[in-house]
Amino acid sequence: MARKIIVSMDFLDEKLKERVAEASRKLGFEPVFYDKAKDIGPEIADAEILFGSNMQDYLKEASSMKWFCNTYAGCERYMNPGVWPKQECLFTNSSGAYGLGISEHIVMVLLMMLRRMPEYQRDLAEKKWTFYEPIRSVHGLKVTILGTGDIGTHTARSLTAMGAEVRGIRRDVTKKSDSAFKEIWATEDIDKILPDTDALIMAVPSTSETTHIIDRERMNLLPKGAYIINVGRGAALDQKALIDALNSEHLAGAALDVMIPEPLPADHPLWNAKNILLTPHCSGDTALYYAKEKVVDMFLENLELYAAGKPMKRMVDLKQGY
Repeated sequence: MARKIIVSMDFLDEKLKERVAEASRKLGFEPVFYDKAKDIGPEIADAEILFGSNMQDYLKEASSMKWFCNTYAGCERYMNPGVWPKQECLFTNSSGAYGLGISEHIVMVLLMMLRRMPEYQRDLAEKKWTFYEPIRSVHGLKVTILGTGDIGTHTARSLTAMGAEVRGIRRDVTKKSDSAFKEIWATEDIDKILPDTDALIMAVPSTSETTHIIDRERMNLLPKGAYIINVGRGAALDQKALIDALNSEHLAGAALDVMIPEPLPADHPLWNAKNILLTPHCSGDTALYYAKEKVVDMFLENLELYAAGKPMKRMVDLKQGY
Protein backbone atom coordinates (compact mmCIF):
# COMPACT_ATOMS: atom_id res chain seq x y z
CA MET A 1 0.00 0.00 0.00
CA ALA A 2 1.39 3.38 -1.03
CA ARG A 3 2.25 5.84 1.72
CA LYS A 4 0.02 8.89 1.64
CA ILE A 5 1.07 12.48 1.00
CA ILE A 6 -1.57 15.17 1.42
CA VAL A 7 -0.87 18.27 -0.64
CA SER A 8 -2.94 21.27 0.36
CA MET A 9 -2.48 24.57 -1.47
CA ASP A 10 -4.43 26.58 -4.01
CA PHE A 11 -1.63 27.77 -6.28
CA LEU A 12 -0.65 24.53 -8.02
CA ASP A 13 -1.68 24.24 -11.65
CA GLU A 14 -2.07 20.88 -13.39
CA LYS A 15 1.52 20.90 -14.59
CA LEU A 16 2.92 21.28 -11.08
CA LYS A 17 0.47 18.76 -9.64
CA GLU A 18 1.62 16.23 -12.22
CA ARG A 19 5.25 16.84 -11.27
CA VAL A 20 4.47 16.18 -7.62
CA ALA A 21 2.38 13.11 -8.43
CA GLU A 22 4.96 11.54 -10.76
CA ALA A 23 7.90 12.06 -8.41
CA SER A 24 5.91 10.87 -5.38
CA ARG A 25 4.75 7.65 -7.03
CA LYS A 26 8.26 6.79 -8.14
CA LEU A 27 9.27 6.87 -4.49
CA GLY A 28 6.32 4.78 -3.30
CA PHE A 29 4.01 7.56 -2.16
CA GLU A 30 0.50 8.44 -3.27
CA PRO A 31 -0.37 12.17 -3.26
CA VAL A 32 -3.85 13.48 -2.64
CA PHE A 33 -4.49 17.11 -3.59
CA TYR A 34 -6.68 19.70 -1.89
CA ASP A 35 -7.01 23.41 -2.53
CA LYS A 36 -7.80 24.27 1.10
CA ALA A 37 -6.78 22.64 4.36
CA LYS A 38 -10.35 22.87 5.66
CA ASP A 39 -11.46 20.48 2.90
CA ILE A 40 -9.20 17.58 3.92
CA GLY A 41 -11.36 16.08 6.65
CA PRO A 42 -10.68 12.76 8.45
CA GLU A 43 -8.27 11.60 5.74
CA ILE A 44 -5.58 13.76 7.33
CA ALA A 45 -5.14 11.13 10.05
CA ASP A 46 -3.72 8.66 7.51
CA ALA A 47 -1.11 10.95 5.96
CA GLU A 48 2.58 10.31 6.54
CA ILE A 49 3.57 13.59 4.89
CA LEU A 50 1.75 16.89 4.64
CA PHE A 51 2.83 19.55 2.16
CA GLY A 52 0.83 22.73 2.35
CA SER A 53 -0.03 26.15 3.67
CA ASN A 54 -2.25 27.47 6.47
CA MET A 55 -2.26 24.08 8.16
CA GLN A 56 -1.81 25.24 11.75
CA ASP A 57 -5.40 24.44 12.77
CA TYR A 58 -5.36 20.94 11.28
CA LEU A 59 -1.97 19.35 12.01
CA LYS A 60 -3.09 18.10 15.43
CA GLU A 61 -5.45 15.70 13.62
CA ALA A 62 -2.61 14.23 11.54
CA SER A 63 -1.85 11.40 13.96
CA SER A 64 0.26 9.44 11.45
CA MET A 65 2.27 12.41 10.21
CA LYS A 66 6.06 12.12 10.24
CA TRP A 67 6.93 15.22 8.19
CA PHE A 68 5.24 18.52 7.45
CA CYS A 69 6.57 20.83 4.72
CA ASN A 70 5.34 24.40 4.96
CA THR A 71 4.98 26.07 1.57
CA TYR A 72 5.92 29.41 3.12
CA ALA A 73 9.17 30.55 4.73
CA GLY A 74 7.52 32.04 7.83
CA CYS A 75 6.78 29.48 10.53
CA GLU A 76 5.57 31.42 13.58
CA ARG A 77 1.97 30.18 13.24
CA TYR A 78 3.21 26.65 13.90
CA MET A 79 5.00 27.51 17.15
CA ASN A 80 1.93 27.73 19.35
CA PRO A 81 1.12 24.97 21.88
CA GLY A 82 -1.17 22.24 20.61
CA VAL A 83 -0.38 22.62 16.91
CA TRP A 84 1.62 19.38 16.57
CA PRO A 85 0.26 15.86 17.16
CA LYS A 86 3.73 14.85 18.38
CA GLN A 87 6.93 16.80 18.87
CA GLU A 88 9.11 14.34 16.93
CA CYS A 89 7.49 15.29 13.62
CA LEU A 90 9.95 16.66 11.09
CA PHE A 91 9.31 20.24 10.03
CA THR A 92 10.71 21.98 6.95
CA ASN A 93 9.83 25.24 5.27
CA SER A 94 10.20 26.75 1.80
CA SER A 95 12.85 29.34 2.57
CA GLY A 96 14.63 30.03 -0.68
CA ALA A 97 11.56 30.20 -2.89
CA TYR A 98 10.70 33.82 -2.26
CA GLY A 99 13.97 35.74 -2.10
CA LEU A 100 14.06 36.66 -5.78
CA GLY A 101 10.54 38.09 -5.86
CA ILE A 102 10.84 39.89 -2.54
CA SER A 103 14.18 41.43 -3.51
CA GLU A 104 12.58 42.86 -6.65
CA HIS A 105 9.84 44.35 -4.47
CA ILE A 106 12.48 45.89 -2.19
CA VAL A 107 14.31 47.46 -5.11
CA MET A 108 11.01 48.80 -6.46
CA VAL A 109 9.89 50.50 -3.25
CA LEU A 110 13.39 51.80 -2.49
CA LEU A 111 13.55 53.47 -5.91
CA MET A 112 10.05 54.87 -5.42
CA MET A 113 11.09 56.50 -2.16
CA LEU A 114 14.42 57.76 -3.49
CA ARG A 115 12.55 59.33 -6.43
CA ARG A 116 9.88 60.70 -4.03
CA MET A 117 6.99 58.82 -5.56
CA PRO A 118 4.84 58.85 -2.38
CA GLU A 119 4.81 62.65 -2.60
CA TYR A 120 4.10 62.64 -6.33
CA GLN A 121 1.31 60.09 -5.91
CA ARG A 122 -0.32 62.22 -3.22
CA ASP A 123 -0.16 65.39 -5.31
CA LEU A 124 -1.22 63.79 -8.58
CA ALA A 125 -4.26 62.28 -6.86
CA GLU A 126 -5.24 65.87 -6.10
CA LYS A 127 -4.36 66.96 -9.67
CA LYS A 128 -1.42 69.03 -8.46
CA TRP A 129 1.52 69.48 -10.84
CA THR A 130 4.59 69.61 -8.59
CA PHE A 131 8.32 69.11 -8.82
CA TYR A 132 10.37 67.68 -5.95
CA GLU A 133 14.07 67.95 -5.36
CA PRO A 134 16.50 66.69 -4.46
CA ILE A 135 16.11 63.08 -5.48
CA ARG A 136 18.56 60.35 -4.54
CA SER A 137 20.20 57.41 -6.28
CA VAL A 138 20.88 53.83 -5.24
CA HIS A 139 24.42 54.50 -6.41
CA GLY A 140 26.51 55.37 -3.37
CA LEU A 141 23.67 54.65 -0.94
CA LYS A 142 24.68 53.03 2.35
CA VAL A 143 22.27 50.15 2.81
CA THR A 144 22.03 47.97 5.91
CA ILE A 145 20.15 44.69 5.61
CA LEU A 146 18.90 43.16 8.84
CA GLY A 147 18.77 39.46 8.00
CA THR A 148 21.19 37.96 5.48
CA GLY A 149 19.26 34.88 4.41
CA ASP A 150 17.67 34.23 1.04
CA ILE A 151 15.86 37.57 0.88
CA GLY A 152 18.76 39.61 2.21
CA THR A 153 21.27 37.96 -0.11
CA HIS A 154 19.19 38.43 -3.27
CA THR A 155 18.62 42.05 -2.30
CA ALA A 156 22.31 42.64 -1.60
CA ARG A 157 23.24 41.31 -5.03
CA SER A 158 20.77 43.59 -6.79
CA LEU A 159 21.65 46.73 -4.86
CA THR A 160 25.41 46.11 -5.02
CA ALA A 161 25.10 45.77 -8.80
CA MET A 162 23.38 49.17 -8.81
CA GLY A 163 26.25 50.80 -6.93
CA ALA A 164 25.07 50.69 -3.31
CA GLU A 165 27.34 49.92 -0.38
CA VAL A 166 25.58 47.01 1.33
CA ARG A 167 26.26 45.78 4.86
CA GLY A 168 24.50 42.83 6.50
CA ILE A 169 23.50 42.18 10.11
CA ARG A 170 22.99 38.70 11.49
CA ARG A 171 23.40 36.65 14.67
CA ASP A 172 26.27 34.43 13.54
CA VAL A 173 29.07 36.37 11.86
CA THR A 174 31.23 33.27 11.50
CA LYS A 175 29.08 31.90 8.68
CA LYS A 176 30.30 32.50 5.16
CA SER A 177 28.50 35.41 3.53
CA ASP A 178 27.77 36.32 -0.06
CA SER A 179 30.32 38.58 -1.71
CA ALA A 180 27.56 41.13 -2.40
CA PHE A 181 27.84 42.19 1.25
CA LYS A 182 30.70 44.61 1.82
CA GLU A 183 30.61 43.84 5.55
CA ILE A 184 28.78 41.59 7.98
CA TRP A 185 27.98 42.92 11.44
CA ALA A 186 26.76 41.01 14.49
CA THR A 187 23.23 41.70 15.73
CA GLU A 188 24.56 43.02 19.04
CA ASP A 189 26.47 45.73 17.14
CA ILE A 190 23.42 47.09 15.32
CA ASP A 191 23.51 50.38 17.26
CA LYS A 192 26.96 51.10 15.84
CA ILE A 193 25.96 50.83 12.19
CA LEU A 194 22.54 52.51 12.23
CA PRO A 195 23.94 56.08 12.36
CA ASP A 196 25.78 55.34 9.10
CA THR A 197 22.74 53.87 7.33
CA ASP A 198 20.83 55.60 4.52
CA ALA A 199 18.36 52.74 4.04
CA LEU A 200 17.54 49.99 6.54
CA ILE A 201 16.00 46.85 5.06
CA MET A 202 14.41 44.42 7.51
CA ALA A 203 14.06 40.76 6.53
CA VAL A 204 13.95 38.86 9.82
CA PRO A 205 11.52 36.17 11.04
CA SER A 206 9.17 36.65 13.97
CA THR A 207 10.85 35.41 17.14
CA SER A 208 11.17 36.63 20.73
CA GLU A 209 14.59 38.02 19.79
CA THR A 210 13.33 40.07 16.84
CA THR A 211 10.20 41.59 18.40
CA HIS A 212 10.62 45.39 18.18
CA ILE A 213 14.29 44.95 17.30
CA ILE A 214 13.87 48.35 15.64
CA ASP A 215 12.27 50.43 18.37
CA ARG A 216 12.02 54.17 18.91
CA GLU A 217 15.55 54.45 20.28
CA ARG A 218 17.11 52.64 17.34
CA MET A 219 14.96 54.54 14.86
CA ASN A 220 16.37 57.75 16.28
CA LEU A 221 19.89 56.43 15.67
CA LEU A 222 19.23 56.49 11.93
CA PRO A 223 20.33 59.77 10.31
CA LYS A 224 17.70 62.32 9.32
CA GLY A 225 16.42 61.50 5.87
CA ALA A 226 16.94 57.72 6.13
CA TYR A 227 14.49 55.10 4.84
CA ILE A 228 13.10 51.90 6.34
CA ILE A 229 11.76 48.90 4.41
CA ASN A 230 10.22 45.94 6.25
CA VAL A 231 9.42 42.72 4.41
CA GLY A 232 10.07 40.31 7.29
CA ARG A 233 7.46 40.44 10.03
CA GLY A 234 5.48 43.36 11.40
CA ALA A 235 6.40 42.58 15.01
CA ALA A 236 10.04 43.48 14.34
CA LEU A 237 9.21 47.18 14.01
CA ASP A 238 7.69 49.63 16.51
CA GLN A 239 4.91 51.03 14.32
CA LYS A 240 3.97 53.90 16.64
CA ALA A 241 7.59 55.06 16.68
CA LEU A 242 7.70 54.73 12.89
CA ILE A 243 4.64 56.93 12.46
CA ASP A 244 6.18 59.57 14.69
CA ALA A 245 9.53 59.41 12.85
CA LEU A 246 7.80 59.86 9.49
CA ASN A 247 5.47 62.64 10.57
CA SER A 248 8.32 64.56 12.21
CA GLU A 249 10.31 64.07 8.96
CA HIS A 250 13.18 62.38 10.80
CA LEU A 251 12.70 59.59 8.28
CA ALA A 252 12.26 60.45 4.61
CA GLY A 253 10.09 57.42 3.92
CA ALA A 254 9.13 53.88 4.83
CA ALA A 255 7.77 50.91 2.91
CA LEU A 256 5.97 48.15 4.80
CA ASP A 257 4.82 44.88 3.28
CA VAL A 258 4.20 43.45 6.76
CA MET A 259 2.47 45.09 9.69
CA ILE A 260 0.33 44.49 12.76
CA PRO A 261 -2.50 43.75 12.42
CA GLU A 262 -3.08 42.28 8.97
CA PRO A 263 -5.28 43.28 7.27
CA LEU A 264 -4.67 46.83 8.43
CA PRO A 265 -7.93 48.46 9.65
CA ALA A 266 -9.15 51.41 7.62
CA ASP A 267 -8.80 53.76 10.58
CA HIS A 268 -5.22 52.76 11.46
CA PRO A 269 -2.83 55.76 11.64
CA LEU A 270 -0.26 54.03 9.41
CA TRP A 271 -2.44 54.85 6.40
CA ASN A 272 -1.95 58.56 6.95
CA ALA A 273 1.73 58.66 7.91
CA LYS A 274 3.90 60.88 5.73
CA ASN A 275 5.72 59.29 2.79
CA ILE A 276 4.71 55.72 3.52
CA LEU A 277 4.22 52.90 1.03
CA LEU A 278 1.98 50.08 2.23
CA THR A 279 1.44 46.76 0.44
CA PRO A 280 -0.77 43.89 1.70
CA HIS A 281 1.91 41.27 2.49
CA CYS A 282 2.29 40.51 -1.20
CA SER A 283 6.02 40.94 -1.88
CA GLY A 284 6.64 37.18 -1.79
CA ASP A 285 3.31 36.13 -3.18
CA THR A 286 3.06 32.91 -5.17
CA ALA A 287 1.49 34.90 -7.99
CA LEU A 288 5.08 34.81 -9.28
CA TYR A 289 5.30 31.48 -11.13
CA TYR A 290 8.99 31.17 -10.35
CA ALA A 291 8.08 30.94 -6.65
CA LYS A 292 5.52 28.20 -7.27
CA GLU A 293 8.03 26.12 -9.20
CA LYS A 294 10.70 26.67 -6.58
CA VAL A 295 8.40 25.54 -3.74
CA VAL A 296 7.70 22.30 -5.62
CA ASP A 297 11.37 21.81 -6.56
CA MET A 298 12.48 22.09 -2.95
CA PHE A 299 9.77 19.76 -1.67
CA LEU A 300 10.67 17.09 -4.22
CA GLU A 301 14.35 17.46 -3.39
CA ASN A 302 13.55 16.82 0.27
CA LEU A 303 11.14 13.99 -0.59
CA GLU A 304 14.00 12.07 -2.18
CA LEU A 305 16.15 12.64 0.91
CA TYR A 306 13.29 11.62 3.20
CA ALA A 307 12.62 8.42 1.24
CA ALA A 308 16.33 7.54 1.43
CA GLY A 309 16.47 8.20 5.17
CA LYS A 310 18.92 11.07 4.71
CA PRO A 311 18.92 14.46 6.49
CA MET A 312 16.65 16.95 4.77
CA LYS A 313 17.28 20.58 3.94
CA ARG A 314 15.53 23.67 5.32
CA MET A 315 14.75 22.04 8.66
CA VAL A 316 12.91 24.29 11.13
CA ASP A 317 13.83 24.35 14.82
CA LEU A 318 10.61 24.54 16.82
CA LYS A 319 12.43 26.16 19.73
CA GLN A 320 14.13 28.88 17.66
CA GLY A 321 11.16 29.49 15.40
CA TYR A 322 13.01 29.23 12.08
